[in-house]
Amino acid sequence: MRRHLALATTCATAVIALMSLSAPTAQAVDGQGKPGHETFAVIGDVPYGAAQVAKFPSWIDQINADPDVELTFHVGDIKNGSTRCDDAYYRMIRTQFDRFADPLVYTPGDNEWTDCHRVNNGAYQPLERLAFDRAVFFDQPGTTLGAPVPVSVPDAAYPENVSLRHAGVDFAVLHVVGSNNDLQPWTGIGNTTATPAQVAEEKARMAASISLLRSTFADARKRHDRAVVVLQQADMFDPTYTPAPTDISAFQPLVQALVDETDAFPGDVYLVNGDSHIYNSDHPLAPGSVWLTRYGVTGSAAGLERITVDGSDNNKDWLKVTVNRPGAASTLSWTRIPYAG
Repeated sequence: MRRHLALATTCATAVIALMSLSAPTAQAVDGQGKPGHETFAVIGDVPYGAAQVAKFPSWIDQINADPDVELTFHVGDIKNGSTRCDDAYYRMIRTQFDRFADPLVYTPGDNEWTDCHRVNNGAYQPLERLAFDRAVFFDQPGTTLGAPVPVSVPDAAYPENVSLRHAGVDFAVLHVVGSNNDLQPWTGIGNTTATPAQVAEEKARMAASISLLRSTFADARKRHDRAVVVLQQADMFDPTYTPAPTDISAFQPLVQALVDETDAFPGDVYLVNGDSHIYNSDHPLAPGSVWLTRYGVTGSAAGLERITVDGSDNNKDWLKVTVNRPGAASTLSWTRIPYAG
């Protein structure tokens, strides 16, 4: 198809540019004459259940058909939390991911590994499901799904943690999930507290995510880039309920790192997540926010803007995000695009 051929060339060029170290002045030239340029899509917590699985191919087709979109992010949860974590399901989703005409960057969610201990999920061992998820979706580390193009993987042990750069914007995709980043007990397989292996895995994965976050900000400052965009599954600031400490304790070091790095960066900072399923845009680390107290962090970060994408039963749209031309009031703007069916 002519469009796919053209986009394959365009996307390869665009995403390779994400990795380039060209000077900020060269970045600023691109798109100067346009109100907006460099558009990407974000989806998450999809597909949930049989009805959405049936619709998922047409939803992918709709994103593929948008001539503006050059890149898609899936921020985790490829299934709902009450369905089985069987091998065939992951392979089916991989087949659908491969249908994206543009590069697709996916980060795992809790439903596809941490919560698979649940009896109605098949009572799987979560770390085994994590290894299987990586084997299915990250079989070529450093290469996107969909249209295959290079991305940076700073730590080979975590091929899902990647960084990208384009148009003066740096992206960090972190493997940080709900269920307290997998510190909640695996009750479905007989545990009442987190196991030593569980704790060790979470600690190491969080350390890798924070390392990627800090290196992304350091590179952005060094190059005088316009913005940093962080993407992950976990909603660390879910406004729909009051969390217990055991719901969010694992996120504290990452929240502190976000405060530190946002305050040290002169450009715009965005955090994009799924997990809580209801679209939201807010500033959860601004002075006076209850989240500063809940996490016990030092300082605040008024400059961090958080966006939650719709998901689960609320999966009626995808987020279309535009990187605006230099000089705009904000680096990113976005709109929710309803699914056609």
